[in-house]
Amino acid sequence: MREYLTFRIGSEEYAIDILRVQEIRGYSAMTRIANTPPSVKGVVNLRGLIVPVVDLRLCLAADRLSKDEDTVTIVLDLDKRVVGAMVDGVSDVLSLDAGDIRPAPQMRLTSTADSILGIACLAEGTDHRMLAVLDIEHLLSHADTGL
Repeated sequence: MREYLTFRIGSEEYAIDILRVQEIRGYSAMTRIANTPPSVKGVVNLRGLIVPVVDLRLCLAADRLSKDEDTVTIVLDLDKRVVGAMVDGVSDVLSLDAGDIRPAPQMRLTSTADSILGIACLAEGTDHRMLAVLDIEHLLSHADTGL
């Protein structure tokens, strides 16, 4: 059993391995860096460490691009680097067994589709939730982030 942090982008839910999450921060102003890809929104100073912030909405081709009070940055520890991932909101932490995650359907190979480890199907009473389980390191290294 592994734990996953779930978050929203638009009306879709995603999950990432909680062991990659360093902290969750509210939205804060960023310093834009010239000539970076559109998905890199800028950098923030995190206790003396300059951290690039990537808008996952752009990496995952989501429609909604406005910021609001729920917008948060998930600070990720990706072994050799720390990266911020801007999302619409954090939902919760789930414990999932390998059997809870079904293979993703085969689709045209894109960096995004290739970063989906599977689809978690959860039943909560009469509600059924499906969320894409992401390999966040793969997504950030293969999306147009320049990372």
